[in-house]
Amino acid sequence: METRIERARALLEALPYLQRFAGKTFVIKYGGAAMVEESLKREFARDIVLLKYTGLHPVVVHGGGPQIGEHLKRLGLKPKFVSGLRITDSETLSVVEMVLRGKINPEIVGLISAAGGKAVGLCGKDGNLIRARKLKAGGKPLVSQSGGETDLGWVGEVEEINPGVIRTLHEGGNIPVVAPIGAGKDGESYNLNADHLAGNLAAVLKAEKLIMLTDVEGIKNRQGKLMSSLSTRRLKQAISQGWVSEGMIPKTQACLTALGGGAGKTHIIDGRVPHAILLELFTDIGIGTEVVK
Repeated sequence: METRIERARALLEALPYLQRFAGKTFVIKYGGAAMVEESLKREFARDIVLLKYTGLHPVVVHGGGPQIGEHLKRLGLKPKFVSGLRITDSETLSVVEMVLRGKINPEIVGLISAAGGKAVGLCGKDGNLIRARKLKAGGKPLVSQSGGETDLGWVGEVEEINPGVIRTLHEGGNIPVVAPIGAGKDGESYNLNADHLAGNLAAVLKAEKLIMLTDVEGIKNRQGKLMSSLSTRRLKQAISQGWVSEGMIPKTQACLTALGGGAGKTHIIDGRVPHAILLELFTDIGIGTEVVK
């Protein structure tokens, strides 16, 4: 009986959050172990369906770097990176599209559908969702470790997002699942960084929250202690002072983009924890690091 009472208390703890978040949009960047481990994949899908059934509007943005790398390896193609970005020639782009659109995206849609939700897979080419352009680092060519300029090929950055596509899907009771592929002005494909795309989507949709699933607890200070909350000012200082790890930089930049565009809050949480999204949204303590204006 005591176990049943505890479950009832957990539901009551969630009540004020359910009331506050009803009808709001949440952008969730899905990646890391939560995309690999079978049990976590199924639990993630169930959590997303629960959000929808409780009146929230989730938007899932997924990556796929490790899966793309593994497929390239099987084809005998050696991945190359500059400044953490994958050099994407035409051959690599074909693999990127095949893995993201042909394998990962349908799999996520299938898991959500199996959990009782209505999911729709998308990329930037669908409904003119994401207009992209060739990536330039501050208007300058990226420089490789050897000191020469490097053409990243079909790597892009978000130029414009059409939020009407997402809103129409929400109104129909659907859960959008977005692959990080953008469309150029002539219909060409661009490989996008999924973290940056999630931040841009959260900004354009004025999302209540952007939630980034990672394989770490959150942002830690120089002493290795988890920081439960950071302001954008303090986060910018942390980045400039160099104590935000390299792998965390795209995620923190996404948080800054989202907040700068009008999103309410952003969260970086450990996707290895079962039901991490629910713990962050619907409990008084929460987990991970929140970044606020």
